[in-house]
Amino acid sequence: MSIGLNLTEAAKLSQDMLQKGVILTMATNSPVLEKIPFMEVVGNGYSYNLVSTLPTVGFRQVNGAYTESGSSISRETEHLVILGGDVDVDLFIAKTRGNINDVRALQTELKAKAVAKAFEKNFFKGDSSTDSNGFDGLTKRLEKGKGTKIQKELTLDSLNELLDAVEGGADVLYMDKATRRELMKLLQESNHYIEQGQDAFGRMVSKYGDVEIRAIEDGLTDEKHVYAVKFGAEQYVSGLTNSGVQVMDLGQLETKPCYRTRIEFYCGIAIFHPKSFAVLTGAAARSKK
Repeated sequence: MSIGLNLTEAAKLSQDMLQKGVILTMATNSPVLEKIPFMEVVGNGYSYNLVSTLPTVGFRQVNGAYTESGSSISRETEHLVILGGDVDVDLFIAKTRGNINDVRALQTELKAKAVAKAFEKNFFKGDSSTDSNGFDGLTKRLEKGKGTKIQKELTLDSLNELLDAVEGGADVLYMDKATRRELMKLLQESNHYIEQGQDAFGRMVSKYGDVEIRAIEDGLTDEKHVYAVKFGAEQYVSGLTNSGVQVMDLGQLETKPCYRTRIEFYCGIAIFHPKSFAVLTGAAARSKK
């Protein structure tokens, strides 16, 4: 088991330029994949102990004894899923539209973006009961007792309560663009200082209390919620993978007149702490007033 690397860090280790380009494209186009670390696992799954409560301690008298207690532990198992797709470029297009490498590179980039968006959508809304080939996202895990649900309107008090509900402090606040506009309006009206920082690619990012505010384009458009997430391999919310993002140039096919590139990602997520994330579910209520 290796310590988790996010995709931006993993791309630096790749010696394959095609693979490096795909990995960076995925990380650039997803605020989740930019941040989440991926732990390398052996096989197609990973089992671990989740500690829900700590053991009790106390004081004792001289010659007295402690009351023994243990922590509450549950055994969790996560399975890797297969995410990806094939990129086919017809020989006719390759021959009539200029440099074949440029045409294939463009189509591969678009496929990499699609893979990134699919992972991101499932990170929040994935449900293995409706898609047995996928993994459960944060919303489904919230229904199963993981994380913290806060049903309140979006105010500074509820935002602070949301952040306090995450053990160790959240790294990122995720929401759709409409909810981000509502949050920024709230901060500006309260004369609160909005901090500015940079993401892994040098792009400007707004922050509240040193926590990044990131918009999700797909997957949260019908849900006016704010997700506060803490990332950390073997500690909080982490990705799981076997072999990382794989990119294969299969060349010209015999069964079809085209060039094919395949992208595959054996992936999953694990929640190592029950308070690794929290969700504010009434975030849009304020805008209706």
